Amino acid sequence: MKKEYIAELFKKFEDACYDYEGVECWSARELQTILGYAQWRNFKNVIDKAEKSCEQAGENIKNHFAEFSKMVEH
Repeated sequence: MKKEYIAELFKKFEDACYDYEGVECWSARELQTILGYAQWRNFKNVIDKAEKSCEQAGENIKNHFAEFSKMVEH
């Protein structure tokens, strides 16, 4: 990857970060767009694999992945 592209992705990633009670968090829906996934189901597969890797590394998934719902405005 070109350095410029990596820098652009890094900036988008950092810009999507928000603080929740002192913890850095990212919305999977926002990351989906940043990483170029057009369909949620494809990105959900990536999240599922990341959760499995986290668990296999001996980590508690709940410490790294939190589920929440966001109301859609019409």
